[in-house]
Amino acid sequence: MTTIIKRDTRKFMRELRVHYGDVWKMPSSRYLSKPDFIVVDPRTGKKTKVSFVSLDDGEVVGVVYDELG
Repeated sequence: MTTIIKRDTRKFMRELRVHYGDVWKMPSSRYLSKPDFIVVDPRTGKKTKVSFVSLDDGEVVGVVYDELG
């Protein structure tokens, strides 16, 4: 189930980059077909899909995101 977070999207993505070494914008990624969460900027209405990418052993290796219209 996708979680919706209402927050400034630019600030949120900046904070993700601080905590995760690999943050990629990948519009056609299969990982974004069912995103882990959607960030909605309450002021502008801008939406961003975000998914965590992990290896088979479960170790998180990065974050994939794309902006929605």
